[in-house]
Parts: sequence; C-alpha cells; structure tokens
Amino acid sequence: MSNIEREAMEYDVVIVGAGPAGLSAAIRLKQLNEDLNVVVLEKGSEVGAHILSGAVLDPCGLDALIPDWKERGAPIKTAVNQDNFYLLGEAGQVRVPNFPMPPLMNNHGNYIVSMGNVCRWMAEQAEEMGVEIFPGMSCSELVYGENGEVKGVVAGEFGKNPDGTPSEAYEPGMELLGKYVLISEGVRGSLAKEVIAKYDLSKGRDVQKFGLGMKEIWEIDPDKHKEGTVTHTMGWPLGGNAGGGGFIYHAENNQVFVGFVVHLNYQNPHLFPYMEFQRMKHHPMVAELLKGGKRVAYGARAISEGGYQSMPKAAFPGGALLGCSVGLVNVPRIKGNHNAMLSGKAAAEHVVEALKEGRAGDTLEGYDNELRTGAVGRDLKRVRNVKPLWSKLGLTASLALGGFDMWTNNLFGFSIFGALKHGKTDAAATGKAADFKKIDYPKPDGILSFDRLTNVSFAATNHEESQPSHLRVADQNVAIEVDYKQFAGPSQRYCPAGVYEFVGEDGEAPKFVVNFQNCVHCKTCDIKEPSQNITWTVPQGGDGPNYPNM
Repeated sequence: MSNIEREAMEYDVVIVGAGPAGLSAAIRLKQLNEDLNVVVLEKGSEVGAHILSGAVLDPCGLDALIPDWKERGAPIKTAVNQDNFYLLGEAGQVRVPNFPMPPLMNNHGNYIVSMGNVCRWMAEQAEEMGVEIFPGMSCSELVYGENGEVKGVVAGEFGKNPDGTPSEAYEPGMELLGKYVLISEGVRGSLAKEVIAKYDLSKGRDVQKFGLGMKEIWEIDPDKHKEGTVTHTMGWPLGGNAGGGGFIYHAENNQVFVGFVVHLNYQNPHLFPYMEFQRMKHHPMVAELLKGGKRVAYGARAISEGGYQSMPKAAFPGGALLGCSVGLVNVPRIKGNHNAMLSGKAAAEHVVEALKEGRAGDTLEGYDNELRTGAVGRDLKRVRNVKPLWSKLGLTASLALGGFDMWTNNLFGFSIFGALKHGKTDAAATGKAADFKKIDYPKPDGILSFDRLTNVSFAATNHEESQPSHLRVADQNVAIEVDYKQFAGPSQRYCPAGVYEFVGEDGEAPKFVVNFQNCVHCKTCDIKEPSQNITWTVPQGGDGPNYPNM
C-alpha cells in the first residue's frame, strides 16, 4: 500500500517510541535548541501503556539529562536499602553473600520504580518544553528519500480489513518527515529490524540474544512488606533446562514487583517459560511472602541480552537507533533504562551538532562511536562475557568465572577471555522435540499461580478484531510440518499470552491458530520460532496492553 497518497507534516526530528530513550532524546533536543520542531510518536494508547512497570533504576542517565529531577517531582522515591541474592533449591535457599560480588552489582544509590510512571513524568517534562507527543500512533512504514536515506515514517493508519485491503472506514495516516528520524521502539521493533537489514548494520557483530521477562504486581500483607528491598534468585525451578532467574522488588504502597526471566537460547522445546514463572512462586520463600496477597497486574516483554558484542551499528542514513532498539541491557545488573536514557541524550547532541552544520539525512557516525566508546559502551564492555559464559558453561561455572571476569574488568580494565562469542541465534538453538523429555508442570492453583488467559486479562490488552493480524505467519504448512511435527509446536509454550494454538481432532492434521487479540507485544515469537515463520509487526495505534499507573 506504499502507493497511497498521504498528507505530510515536516519536523526537524521525528522520534518513534515514547520510552526512556525516545523521551530523553526529545528533552535533550529542546534543552539544546528550544526552536527545534520535535515530535514523538507512541503506539500505546497513552505514554507508559506499553511500559511494563517495576524496575531497579540506576539514576545516572537521569542525572545527566535532568540533574534536578528530585526537585521537579520525578516519581522516583524508593531507594534500595537491602540487596539479596539467593540460590534456590526446590525446598530451600542459600543466600549468596554480597562481599565477593563486583562493585557494579551493588544496588546502593539505585531506586525501585514504575518505569511507566517515570515515562509519563518524562513526557510531561518534554511537553512543557514544546515537544509534540502523539500517543495511539503506530508507525507502520518507513519513508525513504531519493538517496536511500530514511526521511520519515507513516503513522496513524487505521481501518484495514482482515485481508489487508482498505475498509470503508480506512484512514491512510500521515507521513511525518524529519531531517533525522530516531527509532526507539524497544526490543525487536519492526522498523528497527527493517533498517538493520537494509543497511546491514549487524555486519561484523555477533548475533543478538534475548530473554523473556514476565512480571506480576502484587499487593501483599503490610507486615511482610519491606520497602526498598531487592531480591534476585537463581537455580530452581529452571535448573539446567535454561538460564534465567527471578526477582522481587518491594516498592511503595505495600506492592511488590515479582518477575522471572528465561533466557531464550534454551534447547528443550518442551520448556514452558510462563509455567516456570508460575512454579517459582510456589517456592517456600516466595509463597510465604505472597500468601494473603493479591495479584493486580501482569505483563511480559523480551529483553535484549547480547550486550556489547551484539550491538548493531546504531547510525544509518537519515537517523539512529536508540535504547533497546540497539540492545543496551547490562545482563548481570538486569538494567538497561539508564543506558537507554544516555543513548537518547547522546543521539540528540549529535543531531543538534549536525543541524548546526546544515546537515540532514546523513549518517551520524559520531553518535555510533560515542555509544560504543562512551559511558554506555564502558558499562556493557566490562560485562560482555557473562552471558556467553552462562550459555556455554551453565549457572555454577558462570557464577565463578563471570564474577572473576567482572572483577578483572573492574580492577584492571581487561578480560582474560577477550570477547566471547554467543554462537547460534535463539531460534537456531532450539532442539528437536524427539531429543528431549517432556516437562510436566503442576496445574496453577488460582491463588499463587494462574493460567495464562486469566493473567493476560490483568494486562488489559486489546486489539480491534476486524484489523489484519499483526502477527504474520509466512507459511501455514511450515507451521505444521516443521514447527509442530519437528519441534512439538513450541509457540504454544514460549508465548506468555496464549496467542498460538494447534487445534484439531484426534487423528486429524492440526490447524495453526493465531489469537492475536491476546498479544502483549513481547515479540518472543519473532525471536524464538525455530523456522522464523512468524514476524511481529505493529497493530493499529492504541492496541496492545494497557499497563496500569502503579
């Protein structure tokens, strides 16, 4: 539908995504030049609707961007006052002491926050400076210039029939054009995928790796609540089946953020990440904390885990990638928001410098260089071997060797391992079903653990059913002959929202069913499907989860 005529609006800078990276870029642009015309386009129904709440924030990014954020009333109140690490067994736990851990693992000075609320506050700061922010505006296409550069996006397209043809209510959307386009869609965004492929931005870089993070917000007994306490767990229930672990953050108002991360390079296609999360809550230590409480929200998202060696080139003709569109999560720290903010700030500074020089539509080479050699690159480079060590050697060995590697990087600025490779993509790491045992999971009890569809209702996700599915299956035959018959249909299990089913009577060939209305936009299907037969794209604006203001 690229031949459709659309109205166009011109800006100095177009930013895709109102997360911490995009909003930081918008704020910094206006700090440096209040006369710039800046627009931020957000696919969620409001800013923060697609930001899964509950994180431990290193404030260094916000300190650099808005030094007086405390005086301005930022919703960042709960300082970390206790830091716990536990190695879990099925019936008990061993606390890992803090003293042997590298200083970078210390959460002193960090805050337990709702990133949804932080982003809402950042949006208010940006709008006060004159930034235009349009929520409910999915960016479905890139617009290219005569020389092949990105010069804008198509946003606000509505009213397609399920087969993709225009309905009577079709709205073609608008072209929003900029001298530079900054893409901050989060992990595995569709526009970022397109520019990475078009400009070969991953050439010479390692494959990107991912995890699946699932999270629930609970209100618990005030007598058990310890505001400011951070707990991370490893070991049970995953054991040797996959890398990952759990976390429990005690926030304000007797709330705790309870979550679980599963590294997506697991081999056994019978693994069920969502049920591993539900099982974790039955560990005696966790169950005792949650007993008598209630779950009030649920969500899930993919996490970039490749780190320094997997970062694609972040600049391309006409724009730049920011935040998780590059992959800036520090895996052992389980933190990326600070780097997202720093990337947005750096990109804005290089855009302003280019505009001063009369440039537009070129490649911001200085930004890419700063990202790799500046504060963000230094943060990621010193932990670059933790993830590949864990993947290759397992939990126990990686704890020792990964810790040693972080210490040598911290003390001496080098690693005896150099830069280890990740190996296969997460999709290619998936083994054939016949080579692995099935895993039996206990049925959720409805008190501590819940079935997926019940939990998805607590994400308040919604998609207009008359639109085309935003989850594109390239070949139904491949879904059956390859993914179902060879890999036992792993999409039935890796999806944390119950989107995918293989339906059929006994003795009949199954049909692959996509319940796209359930989707919480985690993008796991785009990452983990062994045949790479599923592509995640944006639905129409405003659809998807609506995470609460908590």
